[in-house]
Amino acid sequence: MAEEKLLTVREVSLILGISEREVIELAESGKIPAYKIGGVYLRFKPSQIKEVADSFKKASINSSLHRQRNSFKDSIIDFFYFNDFYIISFIIIFLILYLIFKG
Repeated sequence: MAEEKLLTVREVSLILGISEREVIELAESGKIPAYKIGGVYLRFKPSQIKEVADSFKKASINSSLHRQRNSFKDSIIDFFYFNDFYIISFIIIFLILYLIFKG
């Protein structure tokens, strides 16, 4: 009976396309099934990682579709969030100039 070779953190990070730190965090939070050997080294079963990779692909497709649907709304929100100082400054300067030239 041939046993399945367990994968290392580095191999899983390459399969999932994420950093090794993210793999460790996902394993510690229980989102990726992992095994500790000697209480220290994390190892992963290839079959379980394949299932996780498939779910990652589905989640990334769904999130990219969601981002595309809200892209205009998000860009408007981002514009006001990142440029609020300039918008408020423009309004204040405009009001000061109006008061100067009106009076």
